[in-house]
Amino acid sequence: MIRYAKLSLPFDAGLTQSELLTIKKEWLPHFNTAYYEGGWSGIALRSAEGKHENIIPELMGETEYRDTIYMYRFPSVIKLLSVLACPVMSVRFLNLQAGATIKEHTDEGLLFEQHEVRLHFPVFTNTDVEFYVDGERAIMDVGDCWYMNAHLPHSVANKGATERIHLVIDCKVNDWLTELIESSAVISIKEQKQNPELIMVIKELRLQNTTTSNALADDMERQLNKDHV
Repeated sequence: MIRYAKLSLPFDAGLTQSELLTIKKEWLPHFNTAYYEGGWSGIALRSAEGKHENIIPELMGETEYRDTIYMYRFPSVIKLLSVLACPVMSVRFLNLQAGATIKEHTDEGLLFEQHEVRLHFPVFTNTDVEFYVDGERAIMDVGDCWYMNAHLPHSVANKGATERIHLVIDCKVNDWLTELIESSAVISIKEQKQNPELIMVIKELRLQNTTTSNALADDMERQLNKDHV
């Protein structure tokens, strides 16, 4: 299982920074205050049914994602999305204010091995931001792109004096994204104990390649990954 990976997918963070300077009152606080302390807010550029007030993505479902009223204000993001050769779900800016922390938590099912991933593009950050995934710290710089396994326990603390803003994009995994992640030069792997019998059953179901067999295989893979978190 992959904890995190730095992807070869740079973007124009400088242009995005300039675009963000036009945003003032549009930031909405994260509703789940049990998850964090301090200031944590977001802006939805693409969300379930295009609702701009919905900064929390709905995952692992058949939700239709559409651009919100804010997308047109960010040409740099539109340009970035045009080079993502995979299905894109939610697109958000998440702002963790100086001194704020996001408590350790998990986002069920959001991992490469279950075909949905979260990509982070740091726009504003500082050297005192501490982002931990499964006990390992990932140091992300402005202009980077990182896949973070949100299914694993993760937390963030902004111990610096400036805000940390990431562009966060949730995607469906396809062959293009698989190759991008697996070819990463910076990657952290969580070793797992395998269940050979279950893996064989999943393989046989994949070979059948029917709607029912693939759905069963997906369920088994979720359980397999959950058992090893």
